[in-house]
Order: sequence, then structure tokens, then C-alpha cells
Amino acid sequence: MFHYRNHGAADGRVFAALEASQAEREELLATLDAIGYRYWDETENPAYRLFLG
Repeated sequence: MFHYRNHGAADGRVFAALEASQAEREELLATLDAIGYRYWDETENPAYRLFLG
């Protein structure tokens, strides 16, 4: 899932959702850290669950 939002500013907001098995999770997080990608784990966020409901 990918969502880009810009309101005429010099920057925009990007929402990207990734799905990985438990076995792939550690490698995925290590890769995101290695490339300096800022992320938040929203797995337990109730709003996330409603959004994808």
C-alpha cells in the first residue's frame, strides 16, 4: 500500500505499508535501518486496524 499527500508545500507525506512474514521481519527492519529509512511500526495501533479493517 502506498499513499502520497502534498498540500502545496515543499514537502509531502508518504504512507507506505509493508507486509512481511515473521521470518522476514528481522531482515526487513535491518534493511530499513541500513538505508536510513524512517519508519514506525503501527501493527498494534487500533486506528491501523480500523483503516485496513
